[in-house]
Amino acid sequence: MRKRIWELDALRGLCVLGMVAVHLVFDLAVMYRVVNWHLPVWFNLLQQWGGVLFLLISGISATLGRRSFRRGLIVFGCGMVITAVTTGMYLLNMADAAIIIYFGVLQCLGVCMMLWPLFKRLPWWTLTAVGLFMVILGLWLATLPGIDSWWLMPFGLPGKHFASADYFPLFPNLGFFLLGAAIGRTAYRKKESLLPQVNTNAAPLRFLQWWGKQSLFIYLAHQPILAGLCMLLSARM
Repeated sequence: MRKRIWELDALRGLCVLGMVAVHLVFDLAVMYRVVNWHLPVWFNLLQQWGGVLFLLISGISATLGRRSFRRGLIVFGCGMVITAVTTGMYLLNMADAAIIIYFGVLQCLGVCMMLWPLFKRLPWWTLTAVGLFMVILGLWLATLPGIDSWWLMPFGLPGKHFASADYFPLFPNLGFFLLGAAIGRTAYRKKESLLPQVNTNAAPLRFLQWWGKQSLFIYLAHQPILAGLCMLLSARM
């Protein structure tokens, strides 16, 4: 059994905590209007860059494990469950159409993991070049006017009236995943921790590692819990 690298689990756990915080603030201030808050600066930073860090970590992890395609199918399937649930919320008039997640972080990550076998034989410098190209391409696509084609939406060209609660197109995000893979091929080529001297039994680190190990389950479970709590608070006001 492969020994886990503690700092990757801890960083993944930190990302999950940030995601929960972002969703909690969004539900309280925007979705259910429990509080009259302006979204804080850290909200926008976490929303924009927390997902990037998660994709980098996932790219590193892809170079350390096996069965990437199988894991990607599972993650993508979980993403489609989220799509079905959010679509149901809209159809039941529990939220407007913007709540529907068409191609969120789980779908994006699942596709990246399924595509990894096509890239895994490339050297680190090629992964870096391809990753940077995809990131630049994605940033450029984001400046273009929307195209009303659902087929192009996963690649970073949503329609003019497209709205989604969670949107992670393949460009630039596949690029971030490949940049993470390049880091895995270099910094983690020995497949061991870069910080073996750290006391990983310290309570904060154990807490973050646990969250990182349970990241998929927490992602699936946290939003229904937060939504339920916010609905209760809203009903009492």
